[in-house]
Amino acid sequence: MNFTPLYDRVVILPTTNERTTDSGIVLPETAQERPQIGEIVAVGDGENLDKEGSKMKVKVGDRVLFNKYAGVELKLDGEMYIVMRQIDIIGVLND
Repeated sequence: MNFTPLYDRVVILPTTNERTTDSGIVLPETAQERPQIGEIVAVGDGENLDKEGSKMKVKVGDRVLFNKYAGVELKLDGEMYIVMRQIDIIGVLND
């Protein structure tokens, strides 16, 4: 991926949803829910527009839970990513 987020933004690679139901019915993309879990693949420097720094509480490799409709979808190299502010992340999942 050739993208670096600015300020307190992070780039998340969302987990893929199941495309079939338990009974075997294939769901089109429009009927699938947007994922809320993903892996962080890039992190900004934490600076805000006032040039003040804030500590980034997440790092590359963290699996996180985030708000369902937060962020902006970005397609790079055939892969779909979500770019969002750190504040839209609900928490880090511990395996």
